[in-house]
Amino acid sequence: MGRLARSAVVPLAVCTLLVAPTASAQERAAAPTTGFEQTDGKRWTTPEEETEFLQAVDEASDAVSIEEVGRSTQDRPLRLVRVGARSARTTVLFTCSQHGDEPSGREACLSSIRDLGLAEDPQTRDFLRTTSVLFVPNANPDGNVANTRENADGVDINRDHLALKSPEARAIARVVRDERPDVVHDLHEYGAKPPYYVKDFLALWPRNLNTAEGVHGESERLSEEYVRPAVEDAGFSTGIYGIWTDPETGEPIKQVAGDGQERILRNTIGVKNALGLLVETRVDPLTEEEQADPAVNNHRRVDSQLAGVGATLRMMSERRGEIATATAQARLAGLRDQGPIYFGGADNEPPAPEQVDENPPCGYRLTADQFGEVRDELDLHGVRSIPGPDGSRVVPMRQEARSLVALLLDSRAEFRIADGEPLSC
Repeated sequence: MGRLARSAVVPLAVCTLLVAPTASAQERAAAPTTGFEQTDGKRWTTPEEETEFLQAVDEASDAVSIEEVGRSTQDRPLRLVRVGARSARTTVLFTCSQHGDEPSGREACLSSIRDLGLAEDPQTRDFLRTTSVLFVPNANPDGNVANTRENADGVDINRDHLALKSPEARAIARVVRDERPDVVHDLHEYGAKPPYYVKDFLALWPRNLNTAEGVHGESERLSEEYVRPAVEDAGFSTGIYGIWTDPETGEPIKQVAGDGQERILRNTIGVKNALGLLVETRVDPLTEEEQADPAVNNHRRVDSQLAGVGATLRMMSERRGEIATATAQARLAGLRDQGPIYFGGADNEPPAPEQVDENPPCGYRLTADQFGEVRDELDLHGVRSIPGPDGSRVVPMRQEARSLVALLLDSRAEFRIADGEPLSC
């Protein structure tokens, strides 16, 4: 079993996924450590320790910068941590522990920020000169403190990436709009269902059919050719999220999650023309060792997350050109305003005929009152509109995130935020 999180400083060689030589005892003592590391995995890092840790890493590294991108309902900071170049050729965003009772992603992100920021090996330093590596290390701080899936208002943040009612989802949308990441890697955990759903680590790409072909293909490649193989190489079992498998044959027998809902972050990201990846580590201790010692279970969860983070960074390095081409072509396709819009289905579930519009509207008109109710959400999504008479607004389809417009404003869209008036071409 991999133990990348055991040492205090393990610089991440992103090009080869080889772990650099372990730092000396003196170097380890001088580097910032999380509460998780200080207790050898016996407990999770507290909010106070998180703040102190990030401040210490920021002070120790010229590659790290921290900014506040929002406040939670209970007025806790929502932070964006940048490691590497600000004006970069490519950008990757890690969103960590959107669900407050799924802490392993947060721990993996915190230690990855340090390991990248303090890395001295030439490969990592070169990588950071051309790449912005962004982290929202604690995407649900109120839920983290309360140990709840939802935020303090009872909102599941990962079902709020269209409506943007929660301050946490709004902060993520603002980061996506302003930073235009090429890849978004979303870290979660799940509950096992023995004997059919027990893998250490699960992954899934955007299934929403409005995801451009190139973006979909690179997202699936990220999961199946990079992240899952790397996690397996680190000693963990893997599978596809939401798919139960026969324990004897390994064949899929049931799908319980992972559809094409556009309000889930991995799908929202695909609709917004970037690669998306959801990862889930198993919470439940299934081995006798993990049942006897919770720290062993905690380490397995964090270490598998770390292997996944490293694999995403490796793909960013090895397929930088292909990723940039896929996202650029997807954005240009939106500007051409061509092709169908899908209001249902997924890449493994054909849509019903009524869920496909082969000749969608050219745009949607919102009344002044409607626009007043959703203008902030449209702005956070990066959706532009044109003034019309009497305070009305026209939201054209001809924009980069073309299908997003229909998913937000068409009466056929399940998670729309307004019923816009379709405008014929």
